[in-house]
Amino acid sequence: MRRPPISRSPRARAAALAALLSVVSVCVGDAVARSYPFGPHTRSVNDLGNQFVPFHARLWDLLHGRADGGLLLNWQSGFGTSFLPDFGTYLSSPFALLVGVFPEDRIDLAVYAVTLAKTGTAAAAMTWLLTALRRGRGREWAAAVLGATYALCGWSVVEAVYNPMWLDGLIAFPLLCLAGEWARTGRRPVLGTLLVTLAWVSNFYTAYMATLGAALVLVVRLLLEDGTRREQVRGLGRAARTVLLGVGLAAPVLAPVYLGTRHAYPGWNREFAPAAWPDVAARLLPATYSFFSPALFLGTGALLLACALAFHRAVPRTERLVWTGLVAVVVLSLQWGPTHLLWHAFATPNGSPYRQTFVLSGLVVIAAWTAVATAWPDPRTLLGGGTAVALIAAGASFSPLVTSWTYPLFAAGLGAVLGALVLARTGRFALLAALLLIGAQAGQAAATTAYADRQRLNRLDDYAPWGQRQRLQAAAVARADGWPRYRTDPGLEQSTANDPLLVGGQGGAYYSSHTPDILTRTLSALGAGWTSNGRAVHDLDNPVTDAVFSVGARVHMPRDPHQGWNAPDGRPVTVTRAPAPPLVTVRPVNGHAHYGRSPFRNQEKLLGASVYTVPETALHAEDGSGVPDRGAYDYAVRPGTYTLRATCPADSAVYLWAPDLFGHARLGQAEEAWFRGELPARRAELRELGAGGGALAVTLRVARAGTVPHDAVGCLDRSRLADAVAGLKRTGATRVTVAGSGVRAEMPPGTQGVAVLAVPRTAGWSCGGRPAGSYLGLVAAPVSGDRPVLDCTFRPPGLKAGALVGAAALLGLAGVSVAARLGRRRRGTA
Repeated sequence: MRRPPISRSPRARAAALAALLSVVSVCVGDAVARSYPFGPHTRSVNDLGNQFVPFHARLWDLLHGRADGGLLLNWQSGFGTSFLPDFGTYLSSPFALLVGVFPEDRIDLAVYAVTLAKTGTAAAAMTWLLTALRRGRGREWAAAVLGATYALCGWSVVEAVYNPMWLDGLIAFPLLCLAGEWARTGRRPVLGTLLVTLAWVSNFYTAYMATLGAALVLVVRLLLEDGTRREQVRGLGRAARTVLLGVGLAAPVLAPVYLGTRHAYPGWNREFAPAAWPDVAARLLPATYSFFSPALFLGTGALLLACALAFHRAVPRTERLVWTGLVAVVVLSLQWGPTHLLWHAFATPNGSPYRQTFVLSGLVVIAAWTAVATAWPDPRTLLGGGTAVALIAAGASFSPLVTSWTYPLFAAGLGAVLGALVLARTGRFALLAALLLIGAQAGQAAATTAYADRQRLNRLDDYAPWGQRQRLQAAAVARADGWPRYRTDPGLEQSTANDPLLVGGQGGAYYSSHTPDILTRTLSALGAGWTSNGRAVHDLDNPVTDAVFSVGARVHMPRDPHQGWNAPDGRPVTVTRAPAPPLVTVRPVNGHAHYGRSPFRNQEKLLGASVYTVPETALHAEDGSGVPDRGAYDYAVRPGTYTLRATCPADSAVYLWAPDLFGHARLGQAEEAWFRGELPARRAELRELGAGGGALAVTLRVARAGTVPHDAVGCLDRSRLADAVAGLKRTGATRVTVAGSGVRAEMPPGTQGVAVLAVPRTAGWSCGGRPAGSYLGLVAAPVSGDRPVLDCTFRPPGLKAGALVGAAALLGLAGVSVAARLGRRRRGTA
């Protein structure tokens, strides 16, 4: 049964008020914490600085026509990787386009503006939903406060604020609930479908959770509203059709994203462990922080009203029980393993295990609105709700997460909310009641935001915003750039794991949820380091791999002073150049083999020449005693000082390979090299120690227990390397043309053999119309003839299938639109 529509003007004003309140509260909290852009403390913690800001920097380059590559292929990272899965995961939200209006060197500010815009939109969307579910005439201002409460929930200001793509899920939940309402009443079938598409394109991960939450809301609405069983089934059918068509329209983005995760290097495997119930209760209160418990804070107003709903006699009994029961069931589902997996698409997250918390926050806010939209709570109702809130606060007292600010903020907010509700019930002090309710919510949210800002800096890794270091690095890269004749690597001393995206160039470093398995395995076989269990691959600062990957210029930066573990470094920014083969070179048809254990030998296989001497080593402790072996390949080391002895030919460049070493290594009086290995989470990269010859003694200062390989030392003969590079240049491509979806290379006349493209052979590459081959992990294809040409194209796996599904869904939506118009015409004629 349709209800008369509420005037859109009060709803629009309420939505605007909610957006303003949420944005101002976040800004005030950040200002109190003196967080960027209101103070000296960076907000780029964890993946915000390491992934999301660099990816938004690449989007800025794409929007301004300055990126190497396009939407399908990213030439800047990992020596060439698929970009559409990254785009669909991090950048496909319409809000991300806002970065294009900011200057390039204000990318951190641009991402902050995107975050604020999403937060405000979530508040407005929830406010609009609340007034659509129940009219609440004269109480739109209360809906605005509750809408802001939802956008300022603990999940938003504590966790999603540094995972900005999650905030699209915060917007998606109320929008999908609106789509469900329209499906229930048979209205706006096209718009509802487009809302589903928007949600799933913006961020499929949180959209999945939001869809589950919206389905629960729809089921409750169908149970509570008058109607026959047939009407309820038809409403469910219309909702299912809306979701299927909406997700189908998003398939051109979703399919490549899904297959990108399938081809990615495996991440962490975690077992779900439910949080202690006192901790769960504590996270409902202001100024608490924990990475492994649900951030349930909503402000005392929403919490009190939601608890009071069960006692509110003005609300029909069935409605009270159903909404209260739904909230209770969802709370329990957060703590039970099978439902935890259901919420997270049957895969326990590597990080916070409570990423669905925003859905619960939305349900609590809907319950709170249900309590206040019918009538202001009476004293008996407030007593019941207040008792429930007091019990939650008492249970939280057993949690170590409660801080000295928690209970004072909670008590002040509770007093203000109770006063506001009592005044509102009298009907004579509505303005004062609104100010009290708004002040309580804004104050608690700002305080919780400020507290979380400080706690994140203490507990998570962080990165400096764009500044002088990045300007110098970007300028050096731009001056040296010669793409596609050769690559320019922004350097090993990185500011983030995605420096090539942030400052330009075409390096090997890359960090993403879609880091290809073949990329991680190939570069680690060549001696590269990693963090994040292999998802963040580091640069290869090595002349042999530079030759293999056509790196002709390399930027050398001082150590990042923002990272406290780095020793002071006064070196200037410099650029070294070296002769580099073209992007496409030629190898013998049967000249490749499988990688082994030693990165020195693996580099030689890929180069096609012997350039290293790998001597026998002996490791001794500080007292001169030998070090026991750990298996057949490694020495086992504990914290302390050791001497690694080996013999190299004269005039060698000495390299040390110790992927599990956490400590320092020094050759003679050369500068110490820092190794940060701790397998499997971190892998230290192969590093040059200096020049030497004859008997060598490498001093190791080990900080943590680990291993050192027997074949840890490699002695590079640079003259032999120069000869190998000259041979590759002589037989390599004479002309290379690079596009955003492939490569075309013209080879010397009469070339016979295997053309090797210096790009990891990720899924999606084809050459000459056939799937590309692999030469030790790189793209390869046979070439021959008088004027041979290598023509390779890249299409992300799933793009074609996704496009077909999207086209079918579009036809289905057109059919739904036509049917809806005909239905309206028949009703008008009748």
